[in-house]
Amino acid sequence: MSLKAADTSNSHGERKGFSLFLLCFGVFMIYLDGTIVNVALPNIQRDLGTGMHELQWVIDAYAIAFACLLLTAGTIGDALGHKKVFLAGLIGFTLSSVLCAVAPSIDVLLIGRALQGAFGSVVIPVSLAVIRGMYDEPAARAKAIGIWAALGGVALAAGPVAGGWLVEAQGWQSVFWVNLPIGAIVSLALIAKMKATPADGSRSIDWLGQSLIILCIAALTFGMIEGNSRGWNDSIIIGSFALSALSLLAFVAWELRHPSPLLPLRLFRNRIFLAACLVNFTAFFGLFGVLFLLTLYLQNVNGLSAIDTGVRFLALTVSIMIASSFASSLAQRISPRTLVPFGSLLAAAALFAMTGIDADSGYASYGWALALLGIGVAIVGTSATIALMTSMPPANAGAASGIANTFRQLSAVVAVALSGSLIAGPHNAGAVTGAADAAVSPFIDGMGSALFLASVVCLAGGVISVFLLRNNSAASRSTLAAAETNRS
Repeated sequence: MSLKAADTSNSHGERKGFSLFLLCFGVFMIYLDGTIVNVALPNIQRDLGTGMHELQWVIDAYAIAFACLLLTAGTIGDALGHKKVFLAGLIGFTLSSVLCAVAPSIDVLLIGRALQGAFGSVVIPVSLAVIRGMYDEPAARAKAIGIWAALGGVALAAGPVAGGWLVEAQGWQSVFWVNLPIGAIVSLALIAKMKATPADGSRSIDWLGQSLIILCIAALTFGMIEGNSRGWNDSIIIGSFALSALSLLAFVAWELRHPSPLLPLRLFRNRIFLAACLVNFTAFFGLFGVLFLLTLYLQNVNGLSAIDTGVRFLALTVSIMIASSFASSLAQRISPRTLVPFGSLLAAAALFAMTGIDADSGYASYGWALALLGIGVAIVGTSATIALMTSMPPANAGAASGIANTFRQLSAVVAVALSGSLIAGPHNAGAVTGAADAAVSPFIDGMGSALFLASVVCLAGGVISVFLLRNNSAASRSTLAAAETNRS
């Protein structure tokens, strides 16, 4: 190779590396906001005068919008061009964060959180599709996707630590203000450096399908969150569950007949795709549940400050950072059929161990379980993502990543809603707000039940994945290609 050719190759590699850094930094900010708010919940509750069910909505307003709109985001990115859509999502997310920071009431805060989720949903699948197109060599692509997945996992776990420090130093509004300089810097750099990708004008957006899935998830979440306060036999609660079920049935019927469906059901014929969706839900169900439950436990039962609460999550943060750094390398040498169940088993064991936490438990009794949970989730998330992107042809990369990440975000919606229901029964509101010592025992019991449920869900996901992952990626690609041929 000539010196000039070598210089050109090095320059091209540096541009790729810089673009990857910016993409991942933007993704880091989005994922960070999925958990950074948790440690601010008690402060938000005091300042805005909210109840338990409203605290759940602070988390789930973001998660619902994020999860549901992820399905459309991949198609929008393909149809309009990845650079344009990524930047629109990043800028919109930044401005929505400002709205949250200046919110004078809980209603305005919830609107801002929903907008954050909507704009943030665009960034995740589009960034992964860009990375998929940047690297043709499988090893380089796997390494890049591993970095992407690792930073996303670190952001999820770093949220409580960063949030605790910010809340103590500058108040709960600072967890939103921090996005302004980050979003501005990354957006300007990407405008100047990121290469534009061609738009696919043939792609159409399934707006009816999108509306039906939003209605389905929102109605289900409303029933789970509001059931305790209204009563599970309340006609509105029963109606919300019925509406969710009917919306789901209508969604499936519509998707089966639509020429360009929001959720291409044919993708579920790909066993690796199906497994990735499953374990993205089951493994992260436990992670989101722990972040929500332990934050309330540490601050309202143990009486810790926001920053001390964040420090308690360091075991989770550091373990995810370390495990994510080697998980991508392991995924290149060890089959996902081994890694995914193994990671699920570790996470399930950690969640089960935490069911023994009581009001006076010391950190040593559960700190190691937090570390084990981080290792398990990192292994599952990274290996499943790499296996998924390897099995998908480029034309389906955006849609597949959007759907798989939808299942991950849906786990946050369901985990927070169910966990809140289990710890906030009709006689247990005091434990949640920290107002009544007599309610601490029911709170601990509810938390134990929620963690046990998360352990069972995680273990079930790992067991099922063993059977789903028995086909290699080449076989899965052949199945998908056959489905495409039949469809055309």
